Amino acid sequence: MQPAKTPTTVHTAQQVGDTSSRWAWVEAAVWTERMLAALDTRVKGGKWFRLIDKVFSRRNLAAGFARVQANGGAAGIDHVSVDHYATHLERHLENLEAALRQGTYRPQAVRRVYIPKPDGTQRPLGIPTVQDRVVQAALRHVLEPIFERDFADQSYGFRPGRSCKDALRRVDALLQDGYVHVVDADLKSYFDTIPHERLMERIRSRVADGRVLQLLESFLAQGVLDGLREWTPEEGTPQGAVISPLLANIYLDPLDHLLAAAGLAMIRYADDFVILCRTPAEAQRALALVQQWTVDNGLTLHPTKTRLVDVRQDGFDFLGYHFQRTQTGLRHWPRKKSLHKLKDTLRAKTKRTNGRSLSCTITDVNRVLRGWFGYFKHSYRTTFASLDGWVRMRLRSILRKRRGGRGRGRGADHQRWPNTFFAEQGLYSLAAAHRLACRSSCR
Repeated sequence: MQPAKTPTTVHTAQQVGDTSSRWAWVEAAVWTERMLAALDTRVKGGKWFRLIDKVFSRRNLAAGFARVQANGGAAGIDHVSVDHYATHLERHLENLEAALRQGTYRPQAVRRVYIPKPDGTQRPLGIPTVQDRVVQAALRHVLEPIFERDFADQSYGFRPGRSCKDALRRVDALLQDGYVHVVDADLKSYFDTIPHERLMERIRSRVADGRVLQLLESFLAQGVLDGLREWTPEEGTPQGAVISPLLANIYLDPLDHLLAAAGLAMIRYADDFVILCRTPAEAQRALALVQQWTVDNGLTLHPTKTRLVDVRQDGFDFLGYHFQRTQTGLRHWPRKKSLHKLKDTLRAKTKRTNGRSLSCTITDVNRVLRGWFGYFKHSYRTTFASLDGWVRMRLRSILRKRRGGRGRGRGADHQRWPNTFFAEQGLYSLAAAHRLACRSSCR
C-alpha cells in the first residue's frame, strides 16, 4: 500500500511538473530535473560551476551532431561534409570527447564566404568545420538555458518558443494601439564588431567554469580563412557559427533591460530592432538612450539607416515587412527587397530557355510560392493578385517562346493560355491561398 500524499508532497510534485513544462525545450542529455530546479531558483552566487563535463558528455555531443545534421550546411576548411562526418560518427564523437576531456581540443579556422545583398554589398558568413559546429552545438545546449532564464521579453530572435511572427504581431499590436512614432535602428556590422572582452565579462557573470570559458574564447579567437589569406579577428563572432546567435543575444540583453526599465516598447530580433513610441519626444528620448548605450558598449549605429519615423507620413521595414499607414488604415506588406528576392528566385526557375516541361516548372515554382506565402500571408490583400499575374506572365513567355514567338507573354497569349489554364495545370495561386487563409481566420 502506497503512503498517502501530503499537501507538501503534492505541492513539490506540482513544482517539478511546472519546471519540466517550462523547460521542455532544453537538451535532456544535459539538463536533469535537479539542474532545472536550480535554474528556476537561481544557483548559489548566481554562477554555474563544473559545466565542462556536460559539454563533452557523449550524449550531448551526439545531440549536438543531430542539430548540425538537421541544419545541414557546407563543409569547412577541412572539406568534411555533414554526410561524410556521419559515416564515422561514433569514432568522431569518441575522439572529440577525449580531446575535450583532456583539454587538447582546438577549433580550426573558419572558412569565409560572401553572400550578395540586394544593395550590391556583400554579407560575410563564416563556415566552421562540422566538428567545430558539433562542439558549439553541445556548448549551446549547456549555456542557453542559463542565459535564457533572464533574457528580456522584447527579444525574439533565436530564442526557444519565439519567432519572427511573434515579433511582427507585437509590432502590429503596438501600431494599432497608437504607437506611431518609431525608432528604426540599424547596428552597423553588429556580428563582426562585438567586443570580445566585454562579451566574456557578461558570460563570466553567470559561468565560472574556467574550461568552458576557455573553450568559448577559443571560438572567438578562431582564425578566418578568406581565400588564401588567414587572419585572427580581434572582435566579433562569425555569422554562420552555431553559437553566434546566443552570444549576440547575450551582448544585447543589457540594452533590452535598459529600455524596458525606461518604459519603452522595443521589439528586437537578433541585431534588428525597432522602438515604438506614442510621441515624438518619447522617440527622441529612446534614440538618445540607444545612441549612448551603443557608444558605451563599443557598437555603432548606422548613420543613414537609423532614423525616426512617423508611420502616418512614412513607413519602415522590419523582418521582411513594410509597415505604413494608408488611406484605409495601418497596413503591412512585403518590403521591396523581399519582393525583389522572390522575383529573382522565380526568374531563375522560369527562364524561357529552361527546356523543362511546364509541369516540372510549375512544381518548382509552387514550392517557392508556398514557402514565401507561409511567411508573408499576413500582407495586405492587394499584394497577391499582382504577383500571381507576374508569375503567369513568366509562364506565358515560356509557352510563347516554344511556339516560335519572341518577348514576354502578352496580347493574344492571355486568350490562348487564360488564367484557368494555369489553375488546371496546378499553379499555386497566392490570391486564392490568401482568401482561404482569411476565411479560416474568420472561422
